[in-house]
Amino acid sequence: MYDIGIIGSGPAALSAAVNARQRNKSVCIFGRSLDSSLLFAAEKVDNYLGMPDLSGEEMLNQFYAHAVKRGVEFKESRISQIMSMGDYFVINAENEFYEAKTLILAIGLNKSRGIAGEMDYLGKGVSYCATCDGMLYRGKRVVVVGENEEGEAEANFLADICESVSYLPLYQPVMNLKEKVTLLQGSPKAVLGEGIRVTGVEVNGEAISCDGIFFAKNSTPPESLLFGLKTEGKNIVVDRSMATNLPGVYAAGDCTGAPYQIAKAVGEGLVAALSAAAYIDAKK
Repeated sequence: MYDIGIIGSGPAALSAAVNARQRNKSVCIFGRSLDSSLLFAAEKVDNYLGMPDLSGEEMLNQFYAHAVKRGVEFKESRISQIMSMGDYFVINAENEFYEAKTLILAIGLNKSRGIAGEMDYLGKGVSYCATCDGMLYRGKRVVVVGENEEGEAEANFLADICESVSYLPLYQPVMNLKEKVTLLQGSPKAVLGEGIRVTGVEVNGEAISCDGIFFAKNSTPPESLLFGLKTEGKNIVVDRSMATNLPGVYAAGDCTGAPYQIAKAVGEGLVAALSAAAYIDAKK
C-alpha cells in the first residue's frame, strides 16, 4: 500500500510527488505519458520563475527527472475508478488494482464534453468503466460511446455479457470490434431516462433504447472517478489546504480551476502533498 496515490502526471502531480517524498512518504503517480500533457506541446514557456525560454517538453522532462531522482514510482495507465474503503482507497488502473492511504487528484482540466442527462443518470445507467459495472448489465442492452479506441475494448468486453451492444465512435477509424457489436454513426445529444433509470440515448434526433450507457472518454469527469466528490462545473472544490470534501482526498492544478498556469499547479501540488502527509501522520 502506498502512502499517497497521485492521479495525473503534469506539473501539479510531479510537484506533489517530490514534496511527498521530502516527507518520507511512499508515492506512486498514476497517469499517462508526459507527451499527453498540453504543456508538452508548448513551443516556449517564459513565465515560470527561474526557468525562462524552455519548451514545454524540456520543462516537463526536468520535472520528471527530479521526481525519479527522489524515488517516485510511476504507473502509466488510465484510471477508470477509485473506490473508498473507509481508511484507504483502491485505484483501478486499467484493471490492475492498487491501494493508497491518501489521494491527490491532479487530473488537469476535464476536456470531455458531457451531454444532457449524463450526470443526472450517473450510477443509474450511466457508467465510465465496463470492467467495474459491466456485470450489472448481464443479459441487457447497452450503448458504448467511445472518444478513443479504448472504447472498442469496452464494447468487446460487454459483448460477452450483454444481450446487445451498440458502439458509437466519436473518432475514426474503428478497427477492432467483435462481429456481435453493432456500429452506430452520429453524435450523441442526450441520455434519456424515466425516474431513476436510463431508457436510451438520443443520437441525431433518434431515440435508441438501452438499459445502460458506457462512456469511454479521453478524460473522466472528476465526480465519476470518485463517488461523492464535490465539484462546481468542471472544477473540484478544495479549501486552502487543497482538501476536498472527502477525508484523505486532495486536489491540485488545473482541475481546481483558474488560473491555468504552471506556477499555480506546482504550488498547489506542494500544499496538497504537505496536507496529505500531515493527514497520514495524524492517524498514526
